Amino acid sequence: MSSLPLLAPADPARPVAWLQGRAVSLAQFCTHVRAVARHLPPSGSMLNLCEDRYRFLVAYAAALGAGHPVLLPPSRAEQVVAEVGKAHAGSYRLQDEDVAAAIAGPRPAHSRSQLDVDAQVPAERTVMIGCTSGSTGQPKAYPKLWKSMHGSTGRNAAAIRHALGIADDSQVPAIVATVPPQHMYGMELSILLPLIGGMAVHAGRPLFPADIALALGELPAPRVLVSTPLHLRALVASSQVFPPTALIISATAPLDRELAAAVEARLGGQLLEMFGSTETCVIACRRTATGDAWRAYEGVELQPRADGTLVTAPWFVEPVLLQDIVELRGGGEFIVRGRSSDMIEVAGKRASLADLTQRLLAVEGVRDAVLLQPQPDSVATIRRLAALVVAPGCSARQIRERLAQSVDAAFLPRPLKIVDALPRNELGKLPREKLLALLK
Repeated sequence: MSSLPLLAPADPARPVAWLQGRAVSLAQFCTHVRAVARHLPPSGSMLNLCEDRYRFLVAYAAALGAGHPVLLPPSRAEQVVAEVGKAHAGSYRLQDEDVAAAIAGPRPAHSRSQLDVDAQVPAERTVMIGCTSGSTGQPKAYPKLWKSMHGSTGRNAAAIRHALGIADDSQVPAIVATVPPQHMYGMELSILLPLIGGMAVHAGRPLFPADIALALGELPAPRVLVSTPLHLRALVASSQVFPPTALIISATAPLDRELAAAVEARLGGQLLEMFGSTETCVIACRRTATGDAWRAYEGVELQPRADGTLVTAPWFVEPVLLQDIVELRGGGEFIVRGRSSDMIEVAGKRASLADLTQRLLAVEGVRDAVLLQPQPDSVATIRRLAALVVAPGCSARQIRERLAQSVDAAFLPRPLKIVDALPRNELGKLPREKLLALLK
């Protein structure tokens, strides 16, 4: 396998993106990519900082055509971006204004990147370098080969088409995403799917329910919403009316069954939850509203171990060890029992911090919450747990008493602090250092 398509299916007329209700064809997209590629340096790694998703898509394709990997920092904070750039010699930045100026400028007669609808990329080329979020430790870089991204994206596309009841490429699912394209989840589900999955994506990144409804309304059916539990919870709590949405995709944090069912009721389509990581990309999915079991993608093999789960797949460069503790069910199905890093033991009793947090979220009056270990060196044993809870009108005592109905007394958090809001980032994740600062 020497090379793989950069764009598929290669129909010049098929839509790749939607800009203000207008479709951008594959042929027009290629023209924009060539215009941007003309301005790229001869070599280096691209820090793609575009906020507009279409401009990000154009810039990423230009990097692919030029043979430049794209760096995906764990956040877009200036210090973090600078650190990632410094760690990769020859890196350069591309922002919205750069892409907009290149597209609007005179069309070049020649370009270093002769990108066309039949363009190919070497299968062994490193096309992006993702970084872990750093929420549980130091960020770590993970290079991704084009063959690996092709393998995972093909299975993501197949899972989406199966959920939509689409047997072939005759229909083009239209995607609205609330997640940034710089994150691996956003890259997989809103950038690679339009490139090699035969789908189209809305250029924006709507955050509020009204904005999400407006973006969905600008797209033709079948509509797909790619989001997170944080945004979906706000969507359900709103009074906003949404266009019929055939499929909702969620990832980045566990989703409870009640919220999944509520989302399906509000939007009218199925909710598909994705399971994966920066290290592996998506490897499994489930319809959370109807069951807890995940179904691994075809070709994925899971090997439970004492320290986590070893994951292999034909498109992986090497096996990956995840911290997730899984229980195999047969037929490719498995249950996640927690993570090796969040399994705690108190008085001979074991529990998962993730499970305890979900129980806290289920308490009457709680809008948002997290349960954590304040001691950074506590893994297998623990002296105390702490909780930060958003519960307007409730006291810490009331929340603790209600939590005691479903949690063993050994795991009741002390302290339990009521706060106005949790310091979630744009993906809904909670940086540990900010949580510890709130506990002081």
